[in-house]
Amino acid sequence: MSFVMNYEARSDVGLVRSNNQDSGYAGPHLLILADGMGGPAGGDIASSVAVAHLVDLDDDIHPVDDLLPLLRGALDSAHQELINRSTQAPELAGLGTTCIAMLRSGNKLGMVHIGDSRAYLLRGGILTQVTTDHTYVQHLVDEGRITPEEAATHPHRNMILRALGDNDAEIVPDESMREAQPGDRWLLCSDGLSGLVSFETIEETLAGIPDPGPCADALVDLALRAGGTDNVTVVIADMFPTESLESDWSPSTVPQIVGAAATDRLAASRATDSSPAGRAAALRPQMPMPDDDHDPAPKRRLRGIGLTIGLLVLMAIIAGGAWAGYSWSQSRFYVSPHEGNVAIYRGIPQELGPISFSELAESTDIAVADLPEFARNRLATPITRPTLAEARQVIEELRDTLPSEPEPDVGTEPAAEPEPAAEPTDDQGGT
Repeated sequence: MSFVMNYEARSDVGLVRSNNQDSGYAGPHLLILADGMGGPAGGDIASSVAVAHLVDLDDDIHPVDDLLPLLRGALDSAHQELINRSTQAPELAGLGTTCIAMLRSGNKLGMVHIGDSRAYLLRGGILTQVTTDHTYVQHLVDEGRITPEEAATHPHRNMILRALGDNDAEIVPDESMREAQPGDRWLLCSDGLSGLVSFETIEETLAGIPDPGPCADALVDLALRAGGTDNVTVVIADMFPTESLESDWSPSTVPQIVGAAATDRLAASRATDSSPAGRAAALRPQMPMPDDDHDPAPKRRLRGIGLTIGLLVLMAIIAGGAWAGYSWSQSRFYVSPHEGNVAIYRGIPQELGPISFSELAESTDIAVADLPEFARNRLATPITRPTLAEARQVIEELRDTLPSEPEPDVGTEPAAEPEPAAEPTDDQGGT
């Protein structure tokens, strides 16, 4: 049985933090949730790097046996880049991120998970937490030393034991293969949701709102009403058998990127003073506004990272982080139309106000209009690649789809032209 996913992704900076360190992605074959850490100049970069190493997997349908190896390889490369960044830029020490990624092929789902972001499955109206948190308190729960209720208020509940970029040791994500069933609803979320909204409320919301977009909005609003002390990001995907789709409807195939990896990553919280979430937050006891390295509910810190940072150092970190993010974007390439022809761009297909993060690298003589329909559909969204050589390979793949020119028939001699008729002559004879 073949399936398609109807998906939506939402992210909000929350009511306490000044920047969004979560990143989310939802596409036709791939779902990603990453929650960054490492201070205001590190967490957003870390989660964006994780998404960047995974998104290329959404370009094609992969054999089922390749799902986990592909996901594992993408996590390994993201982990190595984060290590390299923290080594080259000491101000990024502690750079890291959680990550959940699900890659679909037909009715099979490959999933990798590291950290304390969560995946839930709603099946038959019953919600199940699919992932296990890689945290110190979960370790205590597994050993029977504390109860799940005690874990919720434990002073070290945000201490993560495994994450991308944590150290140079080999990462060990949890891996699993799943089989989709009609009506399945998947939720990936950061702990900005699961840490503030009860399991029962999440279950009731997922089961009660059929459209994934309004459902994702409702979950974010619930987290904001509960205080919004952390960034909150949710990715929802419903599984539909292709044969059950109505003839006049099909789910969108346009990818969605939210949070730190998105162009609107600097957006303010949706909870205005006049919104229900804003009014609810106003009724909560007020605490002094902390900086991002010292939140009232301490965000995960990797093995003791969390020293006080002075103002000058903080400014240097922010500047260095912005430059690192821009430098990373310029190491990428994507294929997209340019003035009617297929072209290669350097950078990423994102803009921030008047600032573009890409420029034309190479143009080609391939007219988009000459491509068959399936190839034009492939170009409907930019085809991203990590290297110029791989982007050029995409160009050759598109060139191979062009209709071939008809060849002349060389098996038959061309017909001889008829001899011209003789010119008439005057009759010189007389009578």
